[in-house]
Amino acid sequence: MGLAATLAANGQPRNLFVELGYDAAAVDAKVSEVFNDVFRGPNKVYFEVGDTMAYISDIKNHDVRTEGMSYGLMVAVQFGEKDIFDRLWRWSRKYMQHQSGTREGYFAWSCKTDGTRNSDGAASDGELYFITSLIFASNRWGNDTGINYLAEARRILDCTMPREYEAPARGPWGFGGQQQGQQQGQQAMQKQKMFLIDPETKLITFTPDGFGQRYTDPSYHIPAFYEVWARWAGDGRSDLWNECARRSREFLHKATHPVTGLNGDMCQYDGSPMPGWGGRRNGSNNFRYDSWRVPMNITLDYVWSGADAEWQRQYGERIQNFFYSQGIDTFVDQYRVDGTLPEDSEILPAGGSGRVLRHSIGLVATTAAASILCSHDKRKAFVDALWKARHEPFADGYFDAYYDGLLRLFAFMHLSGRYRLIEPAK
Repeated sequence: MGLAATLAANGQPRNLFVELGYDAAAVDAKVSEVFNDVFRGPNKVYFEVGDTMAYISDIKNHDVRTEGMSYGLMVAVQFGEKDIFDRLWRWSRKYMQHQSGTREGYFAWSCKTDGTRNSDGAASDGELYFITSLIFASNRWGNDTGINYLAEARRILDCTMPREYEAPARGPWGFGGQQQGQQQGQQAMQKQKMFLIDPETKLITFTPDGFGQRYTDPSYHIPAFYEVWARWAGDGRSDLWNECARRSREFLHKATHPVTGLNGDMCQYDGSPMPGWGGRRNGSNNFRYDSWRVPMNITLDYVWSGADAEWQRQYGERIQNFFYSQGIDTFVDQYRVDGTLPEDSEILPAGGSGRVLRHSIGLVATTAAASILCSHDKRKAFVDALWKARHEPFADGYFDAYYDGLLRLFAFMHLSGRYRLIEPAK
């Protein structure tokens, strides 16, 4: 089954809202409302800085993350908001991107809102979205309006190729450290490699250096992004990127549970659960915040590529069947991958809120986006649940304008046909 089968009769991405009976004008108004909630409303997460820059803040954690900045770029290019895109890119480049040294080209994953870095290290999904968004900006606006978007994308791609650097030798659990280096002197230093994509498996790393390059995060897997790179990056690596797309799809087959469709937050490269510290003890083998993105990411690959459509349709119905069985208005946001509830010690707190299971709108959003994959009647219940869901504080006051808000926006983009493969202007 090819890409054409995932599109509407006019060759455009499907507007599933309209297919399911929603009024087209009401859908357009709703999408604009959700966009404004994120970028312009009283609970916005987008903030302009001077005349030329802006950032998106994870307000509950008081920082700016490559996740949110790169998501903002993708949203801006999809909506044709060039000023927003350029402002976000300038802030990202000035404060987050390393311009020299071992980490050149990579982005510090977390900064304070004044641009001070909380960490120099990168989280690989940021680079994934930065590259793809810049290529789309090049396709949409060209490269002669003040920012050479394609050159910026190619620079990141070049910098993320495997490179050697010196770092403290790893201890028995894979970590190195300053104390160890002081005790052993220069003998504690060893040659290591930094890479966005694991050279052996061709799968994206959790982080491009250190212990995080030994495993992956299923929510970082968006095979269609690699196909965008293969088609339009022009970096001479098209065969590699197409192979990465193929391997990523194979990985998702292994990383998702055959009955529930759930996946762990972290996985080994073969799709198996994390051992030791990354297992049941800290809950990273469970379905939780990062994991929410997987249904939406698989939906994106289905719409943009169609290369794995048969499995993806089966996956969509499998995961919706599970959440439907938990109650369309009551399913919670963290589970073990077999569908059982986690113990209290396994629950990951959010923003200082304590170990609480919620019916989070971010997960309502991504399970609704998966309706595009489905043909069963349950899909409308998920779409209706997203449409009527109110993004507002819980009874205990917890509110996430950032992550929940962005996932909600992405889901409305998907279901309205507003999340598109942006080809070069003709």
